[in-house]
Amino acid sequence: MQKITVFLGPSLDRLTAEGILPATYLPPAKRGDLLAAVNDGSNVICLIDGVFHQDSAVAHREILFALKMGIRVIGASSMGALRAAEMDTLGMEGVGEIYRMYKDGRLVSDDEVALIFDPVTFAALSEPLINIRCTLQRAEDQGVISARVHRILLDTARSVFYPQRLYPRIVSASGEEVDPATRERFLDWVEMAACDRKREDAITALHYIHASLNSII
Repeated sequence: MQKITVFLGPSLDRLTAEGILPATYLPPAKRGDLLAAVNDGSNVICLIDGVFHQDSAVAHREILFALKMGIRVIGASSMGALRAAEMDTLGMEGVGEIYRMYKDGRLVSDDEVALIFDPVTFAALSEPLINIRCTLQRAEDQGVISARVHRILLDTARSVFYPQRLYPRIVSASGEEVDPATRERFLDWVEMAACDRKREDAITALHYIHASLNSII
């Protein structure tokens, strides 16, 4: 029987995750956690969320060790997407759009997926830059903002320190370059239509594992 371990935090709520894939769900991974999962008998490890600045991040060598032990290691959405793009040539499996964006160089920095979250509930307390990117593109596509405003808000978001990235703060920090009516329209629209790319990729990864295990059976 396969023992599946998933490191999950703010990218997706546990209830939804468990409804997709029965597994052992652990908090965002820090350095040494993948080794512990290997030692605990995991056959499949899915790395979605991991710590960035709160603690030492997951090391490449522990992923490599798991792969050498014949364990499947899948990465997606957040830290998992970043590590998969770095290590897919060594056997790590990458899933989702964020992984592909790192792989082809459209994303480079870990700042793209970084955020802060409640350490108890894992609820996100800031907005990752990758979600902001997708939201701004969707807003432009739907005519909520112009291409010019898109560029201004994205540049502003980049300039804001990642723990402080929230849509109202980004809009406010854009200054007078964005007129009040556009600001209000965008913030009203965001309440209902913001993109959560990290959540979508986490769901994709869990479905991917579920389908691949069923195909083996």
